[in-house]
Amino acid sequence: MGFIEVILTVCAIANPVNCEDKRLQFAWDGSPRQCAMMQMPIAAWIGDHPEWIVRRWSCDVPDKRKQDT
Repeated sequence: MGFIEVILTVCAIANPVNCEDKRLQFAWDGSPRQCAMMQMPIAAWIGDHPEWIVRRWSCDVPDKRKQDT
């Protein structure tokens, strides 16, 4: 089993032009395309961060080079 990274672009509800990317990693046994169809980690993040709204998301394999540094 490997890992997958969900990349969320989120914007502050109080200031919608204040947007940033958030990266969530979790164990994953599927492809990035299958991950993009999964909404559970996104819903969990939204539940924990009600002051933000998710504008878009994507999935990717975490960058091994970044993990090694």
